[in-house]
Amino acid sequence: MPKVIALAGKGGVGKTTTTALLIKYLLSRGKTPVLAVDADANANLNELVGLAVGLTIGQVRKELKSELPPGMTRDQYMQMKIHQALVEAPGFDLLCMGQPDGPGCYCAANQYLAMTMDHLAANYQYILVDNEAGMEHLSRMNLRVIDLLLVVSDPSARGIMTAERIAALTGPLGVQTGRKYLLVNRTPSPPSPALTARIDEATTKSDLEPGGLLPQSDSLAEWELAGRSYLELPESEPTVAAAFAIFDRILA
Repeated sequence: MPKVIALAGKGGVGKTTTTALLIKYLLSRGKTPVLAVDADANANLNELVGLAVGLTIGQVRKELKSELPPGMTRDQYMQMKIHQALVEAPGFDLLCMGQPDGPGCYCAANQYLAMTMDHLAANYQYILVDNEAGMEHLSRMNLRVIDLLLVVSDPSARGIMTAERIAALTGPLGVQTGRKYLLVNRTPSPPSPALTARIDEATTKSDLEPGGLLPQSDSLAEWELAGRSYLELPESEPTVAAAFAIFDRILA
């Protein structure tokens, strides 16, 4: 079975940036093939890795409410459409969940999605799930086990408090979770004593382990503004180097 790594955190803390850097890391270390799932309704992981998305799972769910092609069952149709939604790239594939379902019951569609994901997962060594603050998509995709939960925060008290709450969500969702790490993004160098103390407090009173710090980077912002893929970033770039050192340690 593939190793499942889920990323979560409040909006705007850099989850998608961290996911893109993790894809880059896995590709560079030959830990492929990888399935990256963008489970954020405001999907933009594809932009950071230089891919275009044509079909999302949200659109597939809506199509399931209409008449199916003759001779096809709903699970056959769902399986076909999910394969059409996969964006293929060297070493990894990308799947976007898309916008929320809207009104109406999508329980059956979610069931077909879970069944299809069961078959799809066996093709990959790693599955990365870039979540919103909530992690309901994990249960919809039938990913009942998370090997690593990376909770990303910015260097703020609210961000770290949200990280603690997210780490506690896996229990009510019934998701079996391995190790949980707190990654703090966009940190000043050196970090302030107050920030260090707040991180120590969070990791002491919760089941989050200290994952590491990702420094503030002007070059990543300039790279994104230029429309360049983060997969092309040099490993010597400070944030990339810091991310790779973290991933070397927690994925060892």
